[in-house]
Amino acid sequence: MSEFQTVARVGEIPEGEGRSFAVNGTMVGVFLSGGEYRAINDFCPHMGAALADGYVEDDAVSCPWHAWRFSLKDGTWLDNSGSSIRTACYEVRVEGDEIQVSVPTAADSAQS
Repeated sequence: MSEFQTVARVGEIPEGEGRSFAVNGTMVGVFLSGGEYRAINDFCPHMGAALADGYVEDDAVSCPWHAWRFSLKDGTWLDNSGSSIRTACYEVRVEGDEIQVSVPTAADSAQS
């Protein structure tokens, strides 16, 4: 069962930016967009760039290498609405001043 892990403290991720964190063996990009924290798989499915290094606007992040845009809400590739390309999203919560992310482990995925 996946558990929440603290990755940062409130205030450490500026509005409109992202940061990368390793959670359960997965690199996760955590973003602050519109006052809400969101988490997606940090690797762009196109060429593997760190999405946390990308430009954030309107609940989307643009890959820093080739400008592919991904929704921070559901991971969909925004540049081609008919495509099945997406990146995984993860649950985020704030407990006190801790930003926490829940990422399933390989064992969790095998049990699903």
